[in-house]
Amino acid sequence: MDYSLTTRLAAEFLGTALLVMLGNGAVANVDLRGTKGYGSDWMLIAVGYGCGVMIPAMIFGGISGNHINPAFTIGLAVSGMFPWSEVLPYIVVQFLGAMVGQLVVVASYKPYYDQTEDKLHVLGTFSTINSVGSKFNGFVNEFFGSFILFFGALGITKAPFFQDNLGTAHLALGFLVWTLVASFGGPTGPGLNPARDLSPRIMHALLPLKNKGDSQWSYSWVPVVAPIVASIIAIALYKALFI
Repeated sequence: MDYSLTTRLAAEFLGTALLVMLGNGAVANVDLRGTKGYGSDWMLIAVGYGCGVMIPAMIFGGISGNHINPAFTIGLAVSGMFPWSEVLPYIVVQFLGAMVGQLVVVASYKPYYDQTEDKLHVLGTFSTINSVGSKFNGFVNEFFGSFILFFGALGITKAPFFQDNLGTAHLALGFLVWTLVASFGGPTGPGLNPARDLSPRIMHALLPLKNKGDSQWSYSWVPVVAPIVASIIAIALYKALFI
């Protein structure tokens, strides 16, 4: 079934909002003082992000393609697999969806933000940071994590095994992200998605939160540029080899 651009944009908006709600919501549950999940381990966060991709994919994958990631949209367009005329509308609603998703997280966890004094924990519920303060290491981590994500996502959705059952492919995407967060999440988070990082970082800068600290704008380009570069290379390589 063919859907109008307006319908597909609505799907991208809602899908990206869900990604941020479920992913950053899991981080908030682990890192904000006083929550039921406070002090839980990293796997809770990995599950949150894995499901944050899988659930929107299963809801919206057949409508918009469930990009929910500006880097993926750009990478597909560069390789001629998505129309350039729709790139900007897709990216705009992805960024807006991520902002709304973050506002939902803040509204849900506001009392716990107020009693959390660790500024990095507060920032970590919005955006990514490099654990040792290295932009180079952050870029390397984000690049390779994103490369695996986009190469794997294209491979899963284009694989003959999944062609007759895209629902199973979307389930596999969730496990891919879950594994990426578990294996590549230590250094930066990871972001793997410019909208997932930049939109919440903007919200962090704007919202009057107690103990929020610095938004670390000097690092903010890393989780934007690295996934875009990785997406362009990963999708072009997959297309050259297998399509």
